[in-house]
Amino acid sequence: MRNRNGQLRVGRAMEETAPATERPAPRRRRLVRILIGLVAVVFAAWAILYITKGRFLKHPFERIVGKATGRTVQVGGDFQLYFAPLDIHFLAERIALSNPEWASRPQLFTADRIDARIAPLSLIFGRRHFRSLDLANGAVDLEWTPDHRTNSWTFSDKKGGKPLEFPRIDTATVSGTTVRYRDPRMRLLADLTLADFRSEDARIGRAVGVHGGGLVRGTPFTVVARLLTPDATANRGQNQLVARMRAANNVVDVAGTLPSIADIERVPLSVAARGRNMADLLGIIGVVIPNTRTYRMRGQLVKDGETYTFTRLRGVAGATDLAGRLTIVNGERLHLDSTLTTKSLDIVDAAPFIGYNPDIVAAQGAVAAARATGAAPQRLLPDAELPVQTMRAFDADLKWTIGQVRSRNVPISDVDLTLDLERGRLALSPLTFAMARGNVAADVVFDTRQRPSAVTYDIRLAPTPMGRLLAGYGVAESGTTGTIKGRIQLAGRGDTIHDSLASSAGRIAFIMPQGTLWTRNVQLAELDLGTFVQKMFEDKLKKPVEVNCGLIGFTVRNGIAAADPILIDTTKNVIVGRGGFSFRNEAIDLAFRADGKKFSLFSGQSPVGLGGNFASPSLDVISGDLLARAGSGLGLSLVASPLAGVLAFVDIGDAKSAACGPVLAGAKASAQRTTKGQPRDDVGHGTTATSEDGKRGDGKAQRKKFLGIF
Repeated sequence: MRNRNGQLRVGRAMEETAPATERPAPRRRRLVRILIGLVAVVFAAWAILYITKGRFLKHPFERIVGKATGRTVQVGGDFQLYFAPLDIHFLAERIALSNPEWASRPQLFTADRIDARIAPLSLIFGRRHFRSLDLANGAVDLEWTPDHRTNSWTFSDKKGGKPLEFPRIDTATVSGTTVRYRDPRMRLLADLTLADFRSEDARIGRAVGVHGGGLVRGTPFTVVARLLTPDATANRGQNQLVARMRAANNVVDVAGTLPSIADIERVPLSVAARGRNMADLLGIIGVVIPNTRTYRMRGQLVKDGETYTFTRLRGVAGATDLAGRLTIVNGERLHLDSTLTTKSLDIVDAAPFIGYNPDIVAAQGAVAAARATGAAPQRLLPDAELPVQTMRAFDADLKWTIGQVRSRNVPISDVDLTLDLERGRLALSPLTFAMARGNVAADVVFDTRQRPSAVTYDIRLAPTPMGRLLAGYGVAESGTTGTIKGRIQLAGRGDTIHDSLASSAGRIAFIMPQGTLWTRNVQLAELDLGTFVQKMFEDKLKKPVEVNCGLIGFTVRNGIAAADPILIDTTKNVIVGRGGFSFRNEAIDLAFRADGKKFSLFSGQSPVGLGGNFASPSLDVISGDLLARAGSGLGLSLVASPLAGVLAFVDIGDAKSAACGPVLAGAKASAQRTTKGQPRDDVGHGTTATSEDGKRGDGKAQRKKFLGIF
């Protein structure tokens, strides 16, 4: 291009068409200048921090960390925060980090001195790495809220809180460190002291101990623990922990391998416990069980949130073996769910189920055990009160099967027990077991939600061979083919077994269908002297006598059981009974009379008395009636002739056979009939007040007192 003078404008054109790649040179220079400036700033900042040790950052540190955590941070002494040269050097003296407002103590963490060197990149990528740590007189306070929604070491409102996390530490010196742990729901307070230790190159080289104590639901305890693999712990590896706790005369050992030092979630732990009474151990967490004798148990524990599951349980309590599983849920209400299996149960170990102390039963007997519960002397029923308030504090489900119960008198086996406790209502339903080739089924309910407790008993005995049932009491099985079945239905009010029975009302009935018994038993009952002596000399005592039907029935009113009726019909005689017994004072006042169906020359025809009390019953064979008859016979012998004296013992055999229909139906005395359909006049009328002659009163005869109550 030419200008006005015709000259070419080549230079400008060439400049306008220069390649664009030649332009960035100034940009690079600017970038280099910026980078140099940044390095200079960083170096200057590093230099300033290094020279000043970052002490001027003390208040910004308190403010920034406090805002990030929602807590108050205070450093009362020296403070340093700088790069030395590449690691972050942090030093704080008399440092304190506050707890949330709901906590029982003001500070979550305090220490006289923290001196640490931290790898900077570990703070960015989340795996905190301490090159070194020097901690002097640190104190940590760890607490849960009462509802277990959060904890003091979680700096958020996340439900359940976060687990404790510890950094990797290459070199550490820790001295004078204490830890306080508080859980209001478990009512647990622990104060622990960590033994001093020093590590080099992430190796401690020896076990680190922890010791201390505290309270669990008001029960003092002590704990000694050791971290067997502190080197792995320092490197955030697996942690082999063993601990022994002592509380309420119990010793509990725990061992396991944890993924981190404070994480036991879903980790199998080996547990073993021993002591003099398992009830004391579970009582620590507010769970009530019957007393046990000395026990040893072991198993595996897995904690998953609020659920503690014990499996592979094995052990003994007294002379009874136990196996099974137990789950404890520590929710808003404590709940236990357990399944137990026992091969052999010692009858003494079963004593606590009705309120007895098994050690006292084993050493001194049931009467002494009852007296220890507050019962009067010579009483048998325990007077130990139900733990009403505690039973309302937790719920429970139990399924327990028992192969055999070792007992001297009554053979019991195949026990199947289902227990349900819900908000103060305890139900043993169903409870079944085999007894002497017969089966017993029971439903027992203690409802402590009513005051006093409402208690119901429903016990059913399936047909059971009498020979085997009574074999432990001197009755042989040979020659006895009779069976017995029955039912006990009672309802009362009271917080002890004694009180509930002493106020009870209901019905007790045992029925004997047709069968055979030894003649000796019947002859002793009717005191038929002629037949008894004859058979004794002929050695025919084991010849069976047939029982057509029998009923031993009682009507219970206000704790007093009156015969209603006692009526046993055999081929030879009719046995009737009068009187009753009392659950109030445990007195017994019964009389049995046998009237023969056939003529007998020598027959006592006198009641056999059963008296005393539950703990020590007494049999009165030589009764007042028999002595009176003997006196009459002696008088006739003197006045008339010896033959006239014998007439006083003659039984003309006029007993009226019983209609077995009402007997087998368990009907009351008013419904009993003879085989001719006539009402019976020899079975009373279902009360313990009878006329002086032992027959139904007409209202004019003087009533006698029974058991010192009426």
